[in-house]
Amino acid sequence: MYRLVGLLLAFLTFAHSITVDEHGYIMYCPCMGRFGNQADHFLGSFGFAKALNRTLVLPPWVEYRKGEVRSIQVPFDTYFQVGPLQAFHRVITMENFMKTLAPSLWPPAERISFCYTERMGLDGSTGHGCNAKSGNPFGPFWDTFEVEFAGSEFFGPKLNYDIHHGDSMARRWSERYPGARWPVLAFTGAPAAFPVQQENLLLHRYLRWSVKYETGAKQFIRDSLPRGAFIGVHLRNGIDWVRACEHVKESSNLFSSPQCLGYRNEHGQLTAELCMPGRDTIIRQLKRQIKLHREAAPDNPIRAVFVASDSNHMLGELNDALKRMDVTVVRHPDGNPHLDLAILGRANHFIGNCISSYSAFVKRERDANGFPSSFWAFPPEKPGAKVKGGGSSPQHEEL
Repeated sequence: MYRLVGLLLAFLTFAHSITVDEHGYIMYCPCMGRFGNQADHFLGSFGFAKALNRTLVLPPWVEYRKGEVRSIQVPFDTYFQVGPLQAFHRVITMENFMKTLAPSLWPPAERISFCYTERMGLDGSTGHGCNAKSGNPFGPFWDTFEVEFAGSEFFGPKLNYDIHHGDSMARRWSERYPGARWPVLAFTGAPAAFPVQQENLLLHRYLRWSVKYETGAKQFIRDSLPRGAFIGVHLRNGIDWVRACEHVKESSNLFSSPQCLGYRNEHGQLTAELCMPGRDTIIRQLKRQIKLHREAAPDNPIRAVFVASDSNHMLGELNDALKRMDVTVVRHPDGNPHLDLAILGRANHFIGNCISSYSAFVKRERDANGFPSSFWAFPPEKPGAKVKGGGSSPQHEEL
């Protein structure tokens, strides 16, 4: 009896601790791409919510698992802590919102989906609405929280998500959709651009790994890597990536390429080698970085290379190539992409794929912590460049 009363009091205390944000909430489905793309969209949505002064409802991460027909929704705080985000702006997990606030603040009859314009359904018809639940992951995402929409709202073409260029967009959103009348803006997709806008890059500093993943990364480094410094690398080389790189010849920017080329290609041009670096490029760059680190920190030389990859980790080739340098090449046996990210973030140096949003996540985290990073085949090598000791070698030793 006493235990039951205690639990009831605890629940009431918790319920009263959650106050309703009078300015309203922003909710969205992270329905474009896998984790790297969703992370880009999260940062943009985080900045958007701040500009509109609405609490951001943290959506679960949408995952696609082998053998599963429908997407799986993984709670946001499985991978990241909620607390550090509050230092920038107000947030609440979607699980918490739907359980404690939605029944009264967002009743079923008032659940309206927001989209720029009509969205075509899988059957080819628009239905004169957002069709917010048509297709995968859209349907499974909202079904996870038993959400059915009573209607649609089109905010285009007068409104958009870019609150950084021009000083009136946030005000126009608030004027058209005041919190008192529209407590929840539930977007069909993320209210953000891809790749992440340059103005939102710094928001990554508020993303902190959950205790589970932070502990797992530290434990792997301590128990599975030789003592000393290590380089973390990301090799994006699956068949889907091979096909994506075929579009290089017809593009000036592709996926996350602005992270090295610049948002206006002010730092260089897109190349096939940048998208899919060859074996020789990878080995040459690794050897160079190992030597540079040993020159800079002779008391703490590189002893290992940790590889994260969606397909071929190249462990045999890389171990053979680096054997004489007394460097071991390893991967995590579990193949958990999020744990790989957490490990890469703690490397002494990181080499990633300029085009990949997965690499971009690591780069942003390391930038926030002041850790060095570089990219495969960037800057482009200059054939015939002279180096110390005679002969010729690519001239980008800053890598």
